Amino acid sequence: MRYQNEKGIIFRLTGYAKNGHPEDIDYLMSLLNSETTFAMTRFVDYALSLVENIEGLKRLEFYLFNGTQIQRNYSGMCLNRRGEWKIVKKAWKMGLIDERQFYAR
Repeated sequence: MRYQNEKGIIFRLTGYAKNGHPEDIDYLMSLLNSETTFAMTRFVDYALSLVENIEGLKRLEFYLFNGTQIQRNYSGMCLNRRGEWKIVKKAWKMGLIDERQFYAR
């Protein structure tokens, strides 16, 4: 996928994040997979930082414990930035994220 229209992609992804419904978070997380480009990880990371809806935040917690490795890592970083260290520490102690991700912001 080429990012000729990065502003359009970012606008679309931030719309999902601002809605923050579980299915919106599911869509954003579906973009984080083994074929994801570096650029897309940056776009998704930015979008996830905008989630404010409690349902969306709960869905991020779900991915922290149930997602793929990349999804757990990005959920952990997002929750760390929000000051949710207790839940991220729990995931780290369970071996779901590594120490580097535990301290990532």
